[in-house]
Amino acid sequence: MNSKIFNIKGMTCAACAQRIERTVNRLSGVKQAAVNFANEKLFVEYDNSKLSVVDIKEAVKKTGYEAEEKNENSESKIDKDRNKSLNEITALKIKLIASAVFSLPLLYIAMSPMITIINFPFAEQLHHIMNNDPLVYAILQLLLTIPVIIIGYKFYTVGFMSLLHKSPNMDSLIAIGTTSAVLYSVYNVRQIFKGNFEFIESLYFESAGVIITLVLLGRMLEAAAKGKTGEAVKKLMELAPNKAIVIKDGIETEIPADEVKTGDIILVKPGAKIPVDGSVKNGSAFIDESMLTGESMPVEKKTGDTVYAATINTTGLIQFRAEKIGGDTVLAQIIKLVENAQSRKAPISKTADIVSGYFVPVVCVIALLAGIVWFFIGGIEFSLKVFISVLVIACPCALGLATPTAIMVGTGKGAENGILYKNGETLEIAHKINMIVFDKTGTITEGRPAVTDIIAAEGIDQNYLLQLTASAEKYSEHPIGQAVINEALSKKIEILNADNFKSFTGLGIEAVINNLIIQIGNDKLMNKNGIMYEKMKDGFERLAFEGKTPMYIAINSGLSNPVCAGIMAVADTVKETSKAAVKKLHDMGIKTAMITGDNQKTAQIIANQVGIDYVLSEVLPQDKADEVKKLQDSGLLVAMTGDGINDAPALAQADVGIAIGNGTDIAIESADIVLMHSDLMDVPAAISLSQATIKNIKQNLAWAFGYNILGIPIAAAGLLNPMIAAAAMTISSVSLLLNVLRLKKRKMKS
Repeated sequence: MNSKIFNIKGMTCAACAQRIERTVNRLSGVKQAAVNFANEKLFVEYDNSKLSVVDIKEAVKKTGYEAEEKNENSESKIDKDRNKSLNEITALKIKLIASAVFSLPLLYIAMSPMITIINFPFAEQLHHIMNNDPLVYAILQLLLTIPVIIIGYKFYTVGFMSLLHKSPNMDSLIAIGTTSAVLYSVYNVRQIFKGNFEFIESLYFESAGVIITLVLLGRMLEAAAKGKTGEAVKKLMELAPNKAIVIKDGIETEIPADEVKTGDIILVKPGAKIPVDGSVKNGSAFIDESMLTGESMPVEKKTGDTVYAATINTTGLIQFRAEKIGGDTVLAQIIKLVENAQSRKAPISKTADIVSGYFVPVVCVIALLAGIVWFFIGGIEFSLKVFISVLVIACPCALGLATPTAIMVGTGKGAENGILYKNGETLEIAHKINMIVFDKTGTITEGRPAVTDIIAAEGIDQNYLLQLTASAEKYSEHPIGQAVINEALSKKIEILNADNFKSFTGLGIEAVINNLIIQIGNDKLMNKNGIMYEKMKDGFERLAFEGKTPMYIAINSGLSNPVCAGIMAVADTVKETSKAAVKKLHDMGIKTAMITGDNQKTAQIIANQVGIDYVLSEVLPQDKADEVKKLQDSGLLVAMTGDGINDAPALAQADVGIAIGNGTDIAIESADIVLMHSDLMDVPAAISLSQATIKNIKQNLAWAFGYNILGIPIAAAGLLNPMIAAAAMTISSVSLLLNVLRLKKRKMKS
């Protein structure tokens, strides 16, 4: 199965989106098609052996719209996306101003002579013209209406075309309503021309003009608000540099970043951004990878190390070989992940989609029936008012915007904070999670051993003991030895030369430093060499009970009764935020479990440190998925949190898989949510954001349904002026979008 995202041109409301979606879903070979009205994108999952991109484009074209295949993130594409909403807003603003220039005087001329309780300027003169020169008064209104109709011509071309295609949309409602008002008014102008001056009271030009102006105002405000909902993707796109310095035959050449080819040698100077992913060939530098990992400290990169697009070279000069370009870079994958999440629909949107699909035809029927009923009760003029009001008050836009805009803002807010949701369905399911299973190593813990305790014998300095131990471990390849060396380096302790290094399997090591024999290992090594360690035994056993790996350290300076100089313990330490994250989840009413291959004793110690509820120990990697399934079978909705590599089966089995990682291919593929910053506090943050987004969607749907359920009967009852209906329609969509934008101000972490 292939998947593609298309940009759709020409949509004006939710009914348009529904029409395109239905058409594409009917194509043979399409597994799933979803149109997001908010960001004007079509997501299609299809079998490319049965269907081509051209077929999809043609199907969309037949419905009256245009599908443009979304290209990868080239510089020109980024600029186009960045300016698209701005250009749309500018065009709508120009149309709005031009429409208002004609419709406001039209409204004033039509209404001021009617409202006698307020003394409007020129009202008396207008009233005189209306009574003495009714034809001039009528033609003046007609002349002011014609430019407004021309400015809003798209309402008519799109609206009536949709009617011909038997798929009416919001534009159809506007087109039918305003056309009815204009045609009826033109008929009355003809009657006035014949000398029937009483028809001067039956002109509705101002209704048509003001309705079009108000709808244009609503469209402009919607465009501005929708532009803000997509800011997250734009910000991600802007991270990528536009230029790259390529070295060919020793010559430096600056080229556009999207022209870099795999295998090119790229030069990156201090302060510059990395243009593509690759591996360092020459030099070394400290790279700021905070946009990927969230770590504020730059990371040193040397020959052979991987560098990522959009990260920043803070100091140093490097040359690297381009390995992943265009859509293959980690940044491009992140952008694609966010766009997919924003394009694919959440299950909660199905109700709104079903309603939107039938909404406009039903409204047309209601308007027609109400008009006919009121024709017999109150005459043609009142029936026309009712007919227009029902058509205009009905706003499927609000229903169409309710879900996708909230998902866009929710996923965008997550992306800005290093939380990537794979799709809208994940965002919805996550808010129901009541059990989170954590992998231990690399998730709750740092995933690498570190020195936790140094206990020196009386008269021995701790730093001196650490210096000798680290120096002895200099040639050891064991992770514990590296942990001791890292501890010494972090304290800026000099590593001394060591001679006669020996490693004893299952016992420990030995080395000679400054003529001192240093022996490091377990009690068996101490017994073998006759070293007295009894005074240190209690401390050794205590550290072992705590789940740490302790080592005896002996300094044999030739004494006949050598003694143990101290103990050092190494352990995979718990991350600083693990305990706080678990507490936050408990506060949210979510249970926690830890799954690990470690023995029960060690696992329980770690669980106790962070407050985990349940411990699943001595579990092999291939059996983790079975343990997750057992929890699901007990009725729990389970999220699995792991590193996205060895936990892939469990991540796939869980209702929601959460990968802790830096956005690698495996992490993105294996999980539903990717936490870029490897910070466990992002787990409750991701769940909390899901809860807030779903709550926002429910508020939006309640508002959209409530507005129409209340507004349409009021209009059908003849209690609503068409112009007030147009204003209410605009307020409905704009207020919904303002509610969605509250998500952008939400704090992600406490």
